[in-house]
Amino acid sequence: MNKMKKTFIALFAGLTLASAMLPAEAGPRGRHHGFSDYATVVGVEPIVKYVRVAVPRQECWDEAVPVYQADDYRSATPMILGGIIGGVIGHEMGKGRGKDAATIAGTILGGSIGRDIGYRDRPPAYDSEVRRRCRTVNDYEEEERVEGYRVTYRYQGREFTTRMASRPGRRLRVRVTVEPDF
Repeated sequence: MNKMKKTFIALFAGLTLASAMLPAEAGPRGRHHGFSDYATVVGVEPIVKYVRVAVPRQECWDEAVPVYQADDYRSATPMILGGIIGGVIGHEMGKGRGKDAATIAGTILGGSIGRDIGYRDRPPAYDSEVRRRCRTVNDYEEEERVEGYRVTYRYQGREFTTRMASRPGRRLRVRVTVEPDF
């Protein structure tokens, strides 16, 4: 015999032997015979858990905020005067062909110094404006949550208790299994 036939025969023999070893009263999944019936629900008690829950709310207030007021008008007089004075000083200090270059450099430098002096004397203008500010804050509350139900039921004069995810009605379907008591 080839190897594949031997493997198949061994597997078949093993399954046959395993099924023969199951008890005679066992069902298809190895369970004992059983049946469904109904029991009477005699008590239902919710299983409650307390949880802390965040409840967001808006918290707002008015706040004064400094606002820079741009002053569009600036006098050009300090810059012009500085340029004239710088140009005269540069012209007097320069010699020969360098006189023109010294005059131009003096005019530029004097104009810049005059502009700086003109801006230094005028502080920037600030004003204040009221703006509404808001933020979200959380308040916390305790809340009850039902996690399940403790159910007491009666079947053939005996009471049993179980836990269920949902509330049952007046009757509860139960699985009854019968097996020998040795």
